[in-house]
Amino acid sequence: MRRDARVVGFQVILSHLFAEKPESEPIFETLKKEEDRAFANEIVSAFLSHREELEKLIDQHLVKYDRDRVYKIDLALLYLALAEINYIKTPFQVVINETCEIAKKYSTSKSAPFINGVLSSIVKGL
Repeated sequence: MRRDARVVGFQVILSHLFAEKPESEPIFETLKKEEDRAFANEIVSAFLSHREELEKLIDQHLVKYDRDRVYKIDLALLYLALAEINYIKTPFQVVINETCEIAKKYSTSKSAPFINGVLSSIVKGL
């Protein structure tokens, strides 16, 4: 299931926000289907390859916020969504919806609306 792959991608991206070279291989093995592992890996690879570009994009669309003040979970979800929208070319409506659903499970009650707002602002500018 793609959501499971996105959750694994999110977890790996989050671990990269705390450690320069986290061990991420075992977490990919939690996905049962090879296509899900490949999808999660594709998202993480896009994030790692384009992290600086994604940071600049996020910085440009944070209103009254500095990226350093954003919860690491929310920041990882923004990276996840933007990597998928920009480099995997999944329709942005699907990605925003899925990312907000993941935020509802893994972050605060205010995170999904915040993420939705930031992503919507970025998509309008693309």
